[in-house]
Amino acid sequence: MKRLMKRLPLSIVLIAVIAATVPAQKTPAQNWPQFRGPLATGVVESPGQPVKWDATAAQNVRWKLAIPGLAHSSPVVWGNKIFVTTAVNSAKDETRFGLYGDVAPVKNDPKHTWKVYAIDKNKGTILWERIVSEGIPKVKRHPKSTHADSTPVTDGKYVIAMFGSEGLYAFDMNGKQLWKQDLGVLDAGWFYDPDYQWEYGSSPIIYKNFVIVQADLQKNSFIAAYDIKTGKLAWKTPREELPSWGTPTVYEGKTRAELITVGPKAIRTYDPATGKELWKLGPMSEITTPTPFVAHDLIFVTSGYAPVQPIYAIRPGGSGDLSLKDGKESSEFIAWSKQRGGPYMPTPIVYGDLLYTCSNQGVFTAYNAKTGERVYQERLGGTGGAFTASPVASDGKIYLASEDGDVFVVKAGPKYELLSKNPVGEVMMATPAISDGLLIVRTVSHLYAFGSTEQQSNSKGSNK
Repeated sequence: MKRLMKRLPLSIVLIAVIAATVPAQKTPAQNWPQFRGPLATGVVESPGQPVKWDATAAQNVRWKLAIPGLAHSSPVVWGNKIFVTTAVNSAKDETRFGLYGDVAPVKNDPKHTWKVYAIDKNKGTILWERIVSEGIPKVKRHPKSTHADSTPVTDGKYVIAMFGSEGLYAFDMNGKQLWKQDLGVLDAGWFYDPDYQWEYGSSPIIYKNFVIVQADLQKNSFIAAYDIKTGKLAWKTPREELPSWGTPTVYEGKTRAELITVGPKAIRTYDPATGKELWKLGPMSEITTPTPFVAHDLIFVTSGYAPVQPIYAIRPGGSGDLSLKDGKESSEFIAWSKQRGGPYMPTPIVYGDLLYTCSNQGVFTAYNAKTGERVYQERLGGTGGAFTASPVASDGKIYLASEDGDVFVVKAGPKYELLSKNPVGEVMMATPAISDGLLIVRTVSHLYAFGSTEQQSNSKGSNK
């Protein structure tokens, strides 16, 4: 015992020395790998998310970076890298934003240059940029659209960028182009008149070793999977569909995976390994844009083009035609549904036990996600506005970026509470990303990182 007592202090000293020489383990960076983040839910938990900022006064702005060209593709994040795409016009871009009813495509579409950027998340500096294509756009675009609407996707090894008729591209994380796949002319537009071209908008997703692309067009619609290493076609399934702009989502259940798609004729799911159709459900809007997503083991699908503006909460595992009989709102595979209330552009979000929708006019509605019971409905900020970007959420807060240049922050919960209205001062059409206490916002001209600058100063001090 005495020997042990004599050795104990020396042991403690040795442990302390060893501990001091072992390098501190770094916390992995928080990823936002695709449109709407992990699994397209729009949600990550990142403590310390900002509540108030003012881009016009440089308050709580970590950094600001000008991005040339015009694009509504959203930023994605892996580690300390942000990836964005753009299309740079050789002349002045013709655009219109806000609430209006024009459907005619732009007339001025000269030479464009399509690019991919990698940006340092902490510094806001460009790590690399790559030109993927140059030339005259093969299709026209809507005045509120761009020639770079598809959000890139990454798994930490590959960065996949989609530019519609300009092709599908794969890069490694350092910017080396690995392959290109020409998908032909992807002409998506107004179903009433094929001359009204609005550009392609669906984003690619990664599932295991596949890159999956949904292309609902004026003619020859399809969904296809490409090998992520080589770009070679793995499978391709024709779709009897009108043009649509939503992004597909994969839900991996206990018994099978379901690739969920939304189109004007029907919601359809496929086996993501083979492209075989599993089930379908209608009716749907004649124009569909919101992306399907999964929460509480329910598949949420919405759309808002009148007169059919549905909200569906669907149980996975079905087969065949799941369409409801007249007058019914639920069934074995439909937990609940509504034929009014679906948003036209912004994809809804489930945070906690509530489903939140935002209309183009800024009407913000909360439902019980499991039952469909409406909890509240309010106009954001009392006035609403024009909204295209989808809401995202973290740290008990929901963020909604408007075309009018403001980001609204709403407290999550059963009672509407506006925490702040934050001026950015530029049109915002892209959905923000969230990573490590930062809200990463893309405007029509810049990329911003909003976060507590006090928190940043403390972090720098602790690293010295």
